[in-house]
Amino acid sequence: MQGNHLSRHARQVLTVTQGKGGLQGPGSDPSIARSWLRCLEDYHLDPALAMAPTVLEHERVMESRDRLHQVLRIADSEMNSLHQQLSGAGHAVLLTDDRGVILNCVTAPTERRIFERAGLWLGADWSEAREGTNGIGTCLVERQALTIHQEEHFRGRHTGLTCSASPVFDPHGELLAVLDVSSARADASRQSQFHTMALVNLSAKMIESCYFLRCFENHWLLRFHLQAESVGLFSEGLLAFDGEGRIQAVNQSGLNLLGNVRGGLLGKPVEMFFDCHLDELLGRATAMASTSWPLRTRDGRLLFASLRGQARALVQPIAPVRVPAPSKPADICLLDPALQNDFRRALRVFERDVPLLLNGETGSGKEAFAKAVHQASQRAGKAFVALNCASIPESLIESELFGYRGGSFTGARKEGMRGKLQQADGGTLLLDEIGDMPLALQTRLLRVLEERQVVPIGGEPQAVDVRIISATHRDLLSRVEDGSFREDLYYRLNGLEISLPALRERSDKGQLLDFILAEEAGRQAVQLEPAARRLLLDFAWPGNVRQLRNVLRTLVALCEDGHIGVLDLPPLVRNAAPLKAVVNAPVDNPRAPLDDAERQALLAALEQKRWHMTQVAAQLGVSRNTLYRKLRKHGLSRGA
Repeated sequence: MQGNHLSRHARQVLTVTQGKGGLQGPGSDPSIARSWLRCLEDYHLDPALAMAPTVLEHERVMESRDRLHQVLRIADSEMNSLHQQLSGAGHAVLLTDDRGVILNCVTAPTERRIFERAGLWLGADWSEAREGTNGIGTCLVERQALTIHQEEHFRGRHTGLTCSASPVFDPHGELLAVLDVSSARADASRQSQFHTMALVNLSAKMIESCYFLRCFENHWLLRFHLQAESVGLFSEGLLAFDGEGRIQAVNQSGLNLLGNVRGGLLGKPVEMFFDCHLDELLGRATAMASTSWPLRTRDGRLLFASLRGQARALVQPIAPVRVPAPSKPADICLLDPALQNDFRRALRVFERDVPLLLNGETGSGKEAFAKAVHQASQRAGKAFVALNCASIPESLIESELFGYRGGSFTGARKEGMRGKLQQADGGTLLLDEIGDMPLALQTRLLRVLEERQVVPIGGEPQAVDVRIISATHRDLLSRVEDGSFREDLYYRLNGLEISLPALRERSDKGQLLDFILAEEAGRQAVQLEPAARRLLLDFAWPGNVRQLRNVLRTLVALCEDGHIGVLDLPPLVRNAAPLKAVVNAPVDNPRAPLDDAERQALLAALEQKRWHMTQVAAQLGVSRNTLYRKLRKHGLSRGA
């Protein structure tokens, strides 16, 4: 009987995807038809195959839960409330990550087995590529709220389910999670899902708003709407800006109300979009933002708004005092939203004495990022000491790191030397290129981190209070696997891992270019001609920020008339092709079938994510360093 049902459903799917389904039936919805076609042509799935969903290993599920712990905490009460509103019986409320992996499930204890038999396990992968058309997976692809009712599922084994799902976006418009309500009741009609879908969508928006507020709790937060009574509700616009009035994030409702796109607002002064001065706006702020007031946009439309923050007086102080904002370092450009978020997270855990591990290509600014974290922390007045483990001979690293007592070995200074750990006492030590640290020293470093004591060569133990930031361009997990890096040290240093993007991937390249040029020019007036600026922005910069800075430093040094034009640029930049995705020609040696399959899988993921390396790495379940190593192996690159 089950076999007949699966065969019948498979024939129905094939009929629709061949354009013979007519205007009635499950495939009449364009989004369902598109999804069925993707399942057949892109994922090569069989609608009649009755295999159980893929369930991820416990460790990978816990990694995803850790990555989304704030979202899960916010969503927990909302999911329980949603389950109660649906009268509980026959419903499972699910939250997945941005890959469709179930991270939390709320259902009646007596019904848990029913949904587990349907494949709704914690850790189950319900992406469209795995399970075909379904509420979670198709919501991820379509990026919109939708209901997949029974026969609309691609796989015949899922046709007993009815699923209503809504996407949850982060403050920067990236897909963060999916909230889903699934029912296994045979009498669930499509009409009955209208109410369910509305509740799911409302709950998803509530989670989005709460997450936005949590992410920017230390920023000025403007809440606005067309109606005064709607300020504070889920449909309100949310806009976060820093102490200088520059916009850091805005939600989709805010974009809709302002009639703008996210890229057109970020980093811009808030005064560009609202008809009031920044001081006037800040003067209206209250700690709870409980009352709203009229606020006009620059094009004359009337909104109602409230501002969360500590109100500033509108009087001119006699002797203004500059108080440095701890979360906005002045000597680094961090206008890329993802970098801003990473910086806030890094600073937060650093203040709790959690070690940071910075990953990124050579020259991507790991030391600058580490120093900015130090300067924005409560240790800003203490020492920041950097040690490059790759640039010092192995024989000298031990003395450089731990120091030595006078006369402890041939050639030692008579007075001895304080090591980097002692120099950083009370402050921060950056261990750059930590992946190149010799294995023997790794053991000693681990002991220092555990005991909070350093033993100089030939000396006695001395207590040290130091916070550690490590940086590397290598894949440390690969080095752990091949035995060249201690696993226990890796987990001790990796309290929070931050992957810094390459220069070509940053959305703030223009602002970064201007920032570095101003730094290098100093008091010298230098103007960059538009055509030269365009060439600099279009260049691939394989050496990243370090290479950009060196080029700009040279251009400023050679500039005599205050103008930098195209002919002043180095030939490498002037003659390069525009930055774009380029697939190198395959090597002459024939590849093994597995290598070829891996290369094709990489290409597919890169094209799907439009070469967004962080998203590609997350989709493939590897680190960014591993991803770059695979790209080099298969001759794939982005840039000229």
